[in-house]
Amino acid sequence: MTDLNKPAVRPDNARFSSGPCSKRPGYSLNNLTDAVLGRSHRSGVGKARLKLAIDKTKSILGIPDDYVVGIMPASDTGAFEAAMWSLLGERGVDVLAWESFGKGWVTDISKQLKLENVRLLEAPYGELPDLGTVNFDNDVVFTWNGTTSGVKVPNGDWIAADRAGLTLVDATSAVFAQDIAWDKVDVLTFSWQKVMGSEGQHGMLVLSPRAVARLENYTPPWPMPKIFRLTKGGKLIDGIFRGETINTPSMLALEDYVDALKWAEEIGGLAGLKGRADANFKVLDDWMNSRDWVANLAVKPETASNTSVCLKIVDPHITALDDEAQAGFAKSVAKLLEAEGVALDIGSYRDAPAGLRIWAGATIETSDMEALIAWLDWAFVTAKSQLALS
Repeated sequence: MTDLNKPAVRPDNARFSSGPCSKRPGYSLNNLTDAVLGRSHRSGVGKARLKLAIDKTKSILGIPDDYVVGIMPASDTGAFEAAMWSLLGERGVDVLAWESFGKGWVTDISKQLKLENVRLLEAPYGELPDLGTVNFDNDVVFTWNGTTSGVKVPNGDWIAADRAGLTLVDATSAVFAQDIAWDKVDVLTFSWQKVMGSEGQHGMLVLSPRAVARLENYTPPWPMPKIFRLTKGGKLIDGIFRGETINTPSMLALEDYVDALKWAEEIGGLAGLKGRADANFKVLDDWMNSRDWVANLAVKPETASNTSVCLKIVDPHITALDDEAQAGFAKSVAKLLEAEGVALDIGSYRDAPAGLRIWAGATIETSDMEALIAWLDWAFVTAKSQLALS
């Protein structure tokens, strides 16, 4: 591959960032005219708008009727921290970690909550831990889709139906793109800025009846920050799950999320969203399988993410370089694409192996993904020729 001519076709939308993700096709700020601005979020109209987001979320994702859904502060991180601080400590914990965010939860559980009966099941980037070794007598903490590694759990079959502990799932780049086995999930969180491309600010917290029962029958031994408090007097604060948020929400960010949910309904709901993500991933996957310089960081096809697709550079001339030089080369590829305005923010996550990370979720048009792959080839060849001249 030696042709340095720039491809003739450019993506119409160069925003392939893995978070915040690209806005939906046809997005306009003019679509947010129903935002409840300058009014209290406690007003009738404010609470109704917050509840609308909750109701549409439950409907599109197929969340069971007896599960509750609430809007939390501080994005997915805030929602997941609230779950861990409120629920963990009643029994041992198995923590699965194969990418940056999963490893972050390990730190919180071990060093902040200081739990002692903790089993860490770890795997390197590109792989999953041995799911068959999980102890479901413990609470189990894991990410459904590793945003920084491009590796997801293949399904929920490995989760015990008769588990004694709870499953706490960070699903921030999985929901709206992958099937979630709700009968195997007790706690699930995500943020608006992932997959749907909505504005960041808030997180969503989904609780099963088993999780609610734990909240109402277990009191953690540590002080509970106000923004994490989900119970009062031993009972669930059910207003949180009707749109009465713990702290003041951004009603403009809320309206942005509602707009994305309405678009999702227009394109066929969850099936339409998954279909678009799968089509985008197929373009990338077919292209990677036809090239000898790049490969999916995910080792097994059944665990490869269809949203945050992580690429590793396998050209022998590049892999022969030391780690710092390999990282520098990957950054040079990303910078070339950004300079041309054809792909923005696609460098790998700071803690992940050197490479590229391309968002393939539903808000990306497949035609833009098809245009991108030729530019990926061009950037690699250009960067390699520059390396040879240096």
